[in-house]
Amino acid sequence: MAERGFEISRLPGFATVAVAAFVILYLPIVTLVVFSFNDSNSVATWGGLSLHWYADAWDNADVKAATMRSLIIGVSAAFLSTILATLAALGTTRRREFRGQTFIYVMINQPLMVPEIVTAVALLIFFGIIKVATGYQGLGYLIAAHTAFCIPFAYLPIRARLESMDLALETAAADLYASPWQTFRRVTLPLLAPGIMAGAMLAFVISLDDVVITEFVKSGGQDTLPTYMLGQLRRAFTPEVNAISTMLLGVTVVLLTAFFLLTRNKD
Repeated sequence: MAERGFEISRLPGFATVAVAAFVILYLPIVTLVVFSFNDSNSVATWGGLSLHWYADAWDNADVKAATMRSLIIGVSAAFLSTILATLAALGTTRRREFRGQTFIYVMINQPLMVPEIVTAVALLIFFGIIKVATGYQGLGYLIAAHTAFCIPFAYLPIRARLESMDLALETAAADLYASPWQTFRRVTLPLLAPGIMAGAMLAFVISLDDVVITEFVKSGGQDTLPTYMLGQLRRAFTPEVNAISTMLLGVTVVLLTAFFLLTRNKD
């Protein structure tokens, strides 16, 4: 009889540890969702089933303004970071290896390695100088900050998609006298589209959920949905925050599911 290879799932206690890990990860989220339907004002005492906290959040003008601001920043940052990430991915994969290529790759992914608080403080100082010099206080700073932070998140799935594509298709197009632009538009871009869409969705989710950079860069009256919720927690914690969190969680789950479907390997 052939010997079986090592399988971690056969170790004693594996199932118990796996179940405990899932409980620790998801029980707080399930509790949040359940208590978003709580009729009581308390976040710890169950007072019956109700949807009125969702109705209150829907009718809250501050929530609507913060949501719209989050969407504007998220869509803008996702669009800009995806364009820049696509150009960076093309420049680091669709050419011969060159000296300094690894350094460029590290620099593109720098926001993933440096603590977010460091990036936030650096952006606060940099944009503070510009604000003093120009007097401009608009959303442009938040869009620029989120774009810079989201580039590596968009870059990774786009680069992975490019590396999995067969270069022979582009070579064949060039052999058939297609110009570089025609090759990109008719061959590379259609094949790369799932990676671009996945990168854009991941960048949007990262921007939508960001708190640290937003809290440091924003000016007065520029709360996004996460920073608005943080402010509410400092004042009065009601199940309305649970309802907003649940809706935000739902949007995130939908987008991440779409990201998974776009990036999974197909036969």
